[in-house]
Amino acid sequence: MCTVFLGTYAPKLDEKGRIVLPAKFWDELSSGLVLTRGQERCIYVFPNREFEQVHEKIRQAPVTSKTARDFLRVFLSGAHAEVPDKQRRVTIPAALRQYAGLDRELTVIGAGSRAEIWDTAAWEAYYAEQEAEFSDVSEEVIPGLF
Repeated sequence: MCTVFLGTYAPKLDEKGRIVLPAKFWDELSSGLVLTRGQERCIYVFPNREFEQVHEKIRQAPVTSKTARDFLRVFLSGAHAEVPDKQRRVTIPAALRQYAGLDRELTVIGAGSRAEIWDTAAWEAYYAEQEAEFSDVSEEVIPGLF
């Protein structure tokens, strides 16, 4: 059974572009993970097993679909397989740091089947906007949830 990534954490990016993974995520990520471009300019962090499942779904997309090809190219061209060191650090490649606008202050959130790495200022702006909308939702967003 896969761990569900939950919570919000505030690690720092070190001078070598490394981040210490939250201890609660360690069991699921210690043997390897995949970092890639996420939507809203964050970085998605998938355990290897979860990324394999995502990749299998991507492989099933029709090659004739331009939208599918475009998504696949952006998503996979930014993907990097990493193995954390014994101090729970993982290097975030420079291209991904640039994509997500990462500075020293980071926010790592649990997002169910993955974690996400955000620049803290970007996360705070996103959260402020989305929390207001979350509070005002009056229709079913996810069928059968509430």
